[in-house]
Amino acid sequence: MARSDISVPKHAGAPLSVDISITGKCNLKCKYCFYSNEMAALSDLSTEDWKFIIRKLGEAKVMRITLTGGEVFTRPDIFEIIDSIIENRMRYSILTNGTLIDEKTVSAFYVGKRRLRLDSIQVSIDGSCPEVHNLSRPGSFDRAINGLKLLRKEGFPATVRVTISRHNMEDLENIAELLLDDIGMPSITNNEASPIGAGCTYESEVALDHVDTLRVGLQLEKLQEKYPGRITANAGPFAKLRMYREMENARQNGQLTNRWKMGFLSSCGGVFNKLGILHDGSIVPCSMLHDLTMGNMLTDDILGLWKNSPVIRQVRERYVVPLTEIRACANCEWVQYCNGGCPGVTQQIQKTLLDPNWRGCYRNFLKANGIRSICDAVVRSGEPE
Repeated sequence: MARSDISVPKHAGAPLSVDISITGKCNLKCKYCFYSNEMAALSDLSTEDWKFIIRKLGEAKVMRITLTGGEVFTRPDIFEIIDSIIENRMRYSILTNGTLIDEKTVSAFYVGKRRLRLDSIQVSIDGSCPEVHNLSRPGSFDRAINGLKLLRKEGFPATVRVTISRHNMEDLENIAELLLDDIGMPSITNNEASPIGAGCTYESEVALDHVDTLRVGLQLEKLQEKYPGRITANAGPFAKLRMYREMENARQNGQLTNRWKMGFLSSCGGVFNKLGILHDGSIVPCSMLHDLTMGNMLTDDILGLWKNSPVIRQVRERYVVPLTEIRACANCEWVQYCNGGCPGVTQQIQKTLLDPNWRGCYRNFLKANGIRSICDAVVRSGEPE
């Protein structure tokens, strides 16, 4: 199905960064956790195994590691793992729910070069109050906020991600006020709950539909006006509306975006510069594609897999698959401007990489909302009720 006259972009000689799920253990049970199935099915590696893996990553000239889980701070050896990253000349970031960050944790970062090599530590906050946040992340609001405030007080490079769901879609303005005004975060980023892992079990409770996406996206755009440059997103309603506007501009004015190759399954750019490693050492193209195992860090050559694995090659080659050759897309008026969306949900539900992500389909979005374009939606949102 791939076009012979379009070439796959060159990938880096080695992954520039690697996302490592260092544990399947977590002190929370979030209702949208995309990693929940793997947490239950796989076993954690030992400290020495992780040191061995990190040494291999350093030898492969990986530059940055993102530590995630599960919850990274449930591992008593977390700082041994961090020290191994530093010893092997890499920088690191952390994704955490924030609930286990206390004075002792903060003090540990001042040992050696742990603080110096830390690029960021991201805390998940999903509500402006316990009543909202705890719907998705049970019993954790006060501890998460306290952890975030402590990081801010100590001047750490703390960031915040808000995962938007039906639990908190009515609370976004309050969340922004809490994080940006009260706590003083420079900015916040957001994505959305997806039907992957626990998100499948609770899809009807947490996942946004197309109507929700429009409503939330417009609300976030208004918040961006209030907080210029301080609300960002690479996924979710805010990012989708940006993408839809670029499609509109391309169709109406010929203003093609440089963020993706229009008309192809070109949305997934991460596989050209990064990889994922699960908590049993399995290597995957991306943490959102955790059922596509390429090999294992304990036994396999990471650079060989990076360059030659048929699994990652299949994901990369989506880039040259024309949407016109996908039956369901062929007659769509937006086919020349679309990028097919993130393959994570498609692979999870439909077990294929060669279909678009229907949750991001602009045609379905317009139909569900009864509009012809984003412009219609903006006009409608400004009308008095």
